[in-house]
Amino acid sequence: MKLPGPDHPITITRNAKRVRVTFAGQVIADTTKALTLQEASYPAALYIPRADTKMDLLKPTAHASHCPYKGDASYFTISAGGRSADNAVWSYEKPFPAMAEIAGYLAFYPNRIDRIEES
Repeated sequence: MKLPGPDHPITITRNAKRVRVTFAGQVIADTTKALTLQEASYPAALYIPRADTKMDLLKPTAHASHCPYKGDASYFTISAGGRSADNAVWSYEKPFPAMAEIAGYLAFYPNRIDRIEES
């Protein structure tokens, strides 16, 4: 486990905008409670509460990854409107203590869904 710091900064902030995720013509997530996670020089990732996501359209997969700063990530496939996107969503079920704020949130790969809209 590594801690964020000057050599690898990570910030988590409340996103003041409404965030909507669409896939196959359906709204998959719609929230005013998103978090924006900015990690080092990577593009910012929006984390959306599960409560604001249509979890019935997501299916857990066996895929997993590890981040030395956030912990172990699990993945979901989206299925809607006759389409599917494998491993398009990730979540840190039990993130490391420094990233505890993202527990219970989901993030979507922008290139595997139709759109992430902030308004």
